[in-house]
Amino acid sequence: MKNLSDAELMKILDVDAKTLNIFKKIREDTIKEAKKLSRGNKKIKVLGISGSARDEFDMAQESSNSEELLKRCLGHCKKLGAEIELIPLRKYDIRHCKACYSTTNTQCHFYCSCYPRGTPQGDDMSNILYDKVLGADAIIFATPVNNFKMSTLMAAFIDRCISLDGSLKPANPKSPKDKKLNIKHMKFIELTADNTIPGSGMLKRFTGKVAGIIVTGHEEGASMVITNLFMALNHFGMIFPPYSNMYAMASVCNSTYEDKKIVLGECYEKEAELLAKNIITASNSIKKNNRFEWVYDNGAN
Repeated sequence: MKNLSDAELMKILDVDAKTLNIFKKIREDTIKEAKKLSRGNKKIKVLGISGSARDEFDMAQESSNSEELLKRCLGHCKKLGAEIELIPLRKYDIRHCKACYSTTNTQCHFYCSCYPRGTPQGDDMSNILYDKVLGADAIIFATPVNNFKMSTLMAAFIDRCISLDGSLKPANPKSPKDKKLNIKHMKFIELTADNTIPGSGMLKRFTGKVAGIIVTGHEEGASMVITNLFMALNHFGMIFPPYSNMYAMASVCNSTYEDKKIVLGECYEKEAELLAKNIITASNSIKKNNRFEWVYDNGAN
């Protein structure tokens, strides 16, 4: 962080005092938000995100294997004293991310300004799911393998989570995609962010939340899906305790109608229980400390 006067900042950024004060007010509000997020609830809250499109009451006419293992894992978390909630993504309206952050980081906002919360343009991600993620201490992600990758539903959810990963309020709510202004806002952050003060720059809201992964499939692809999710979620700031992922695989030597009895068998049931114990152990450990003690460069995203 450079120690610059207001006059120096206005000259470098080519902005007036009013615009500079807008940038400073967003910084002040985000620091307050970070302090609220660091406190958390007394009871561990575990959120289960199911990326399966399968439903016994829909066209597939069969329940999801990955979701069933997720339910079992959440059940073990509940037995260990956690508050749990299952989110089947297929039941929510999640629209695609428009990758505004690729223009400049401050072109992407929280809450998402492409689908503004509480407006006719808003979707369930903005109106419902962001707040559920914020309230969770741990999140378990469950997805089938679809064509050697995570499900489309899970990918859409992860893409839209970018709004939680550093994004701030728009500098101009009436014109949130003002590229020229947003570039200046980003330059302000680069000049003023202090890595010792959470929220003084970009606020990575996943920081310090515990993550777990469950993947099911008929053939190879699980390791690629887990690796993909790990890379994204770890860079979001999530914590992966040891043994925090599991993949339940059938075999190409068997027909797919035999998958369910294999992937929902005793072996994977035990793995779901152990995953739950590791998630709760890590969550209890993190609860004792400020989760924003984990450091990152909040002058960039």
